[in-house]
Amino acid sequence: MPIIINLDVMLAKRKMRSNELAAKIGITEQNLSVLKNGRAKALRLTTLDAICKHLQCQPGDILEYIDEEDV
Repeated sequence: MPIIINLDVMLAKRKMRSNELAAKIGITEQNLSVLKNGRAKALRLTTLDAICKHLQCQPGDILEYIDEEDV
């Protein structure tokens, strides 16, 4: 999929663990893992909003588009 989720990068920059973020934004650790590993088919804007709020970042810091034709 051409959309890459760089959640691990932002978690590392903010020195936050996945389970801590999951608790703060109100989703399960399993759902956060699915998102982090790029297996999610969709992402609610409310979830993205909560992630950005707690990691103090912009959506573009987490989401990245890669054109598959360029790879």
